[in-house]
Amino acid sequence: MEKVRLQKFMADSGVASRRKSEEMIASGHVRVNGKTVVEMGVKVDHNDKVEVDGMPLETENKRYILMYKPRGVISAVTDNKDRKVVTDLLDDVQERVYPIGRLDYDTSGLLLLTNDGEFANHLMHPRYHVDKTYIAKIEGVMTTEEIRNLEKGIKFKDYTSARAKVHVMSKDKKKNSSIVKITIHEGHNHQVKNMFDAVGHHVEKLARESYGFLTLDGLVSGKYRDLTRQEVAQLKSDK
Repeated sequence: MEKVRLQKFMADSGVASRRKSEEMIASGHVRVNGKTVVEMGVKVDHNDKVEVDGMPLETENKRYILMYKPRGVISAVTDNKDRKVVTDLLDDVQERVYPIGRLDYDTSGLLLLTNDGEFANHLMHPRYHVDKTYIAKIEGVMTTEEIRNLEKGIKFKDYTSARAKVHVMSKDKKKNSSIVKITIHEGHNHQVKNMFDAVGHHVEKLARESYGFLTLDGLVSGKYRDLTRQEVAQLKSDK
């Protein structure tokens, strides 16, 4: 086997994403052949003994999981406040998978998990414009101008959102609320909520109903399934 960078080896072993693996290396959590490594240039293969926090790494079978994340669950593998995390729901998964991206604690819907670092990096790369569709229950009734502003893009302090697709599914003037479908291809922190806030509408409830061609069909909240080989292949090939 050709030697690869340590952070890639860790990601391929299911420890974490490559970026998170780099953070673990820099903070002194990783040893190679008994020596703590903190630089990024080290290369290893399966003949090297790699340990993370004293635990040796072994190559795992690749897993690709689609989960219907419930509200009130953290999109992480651990939580310092001892709240439930998404991996707590994986009762028959032995591999050390982690979420691709995240959904907020109070947001439900489609979440992907894997132990394939290259796959995760591919989907999270800025050049990979995968459509993500959300259903939002918001306060108030949107005007045509507010919809157009979302569709043109919202300017924030650190970025300007790309053009969104917006469809008002229903509105209730008496209850002063609306149900809106919005499709974006970015993944900034709290982006959908911030976009609606920017045009004057607080999000009361939010759910992600699709990720590219993937949907939640056949799943109920808290359940999951493995992606098919065809689905994985299509996600890897889409660029």
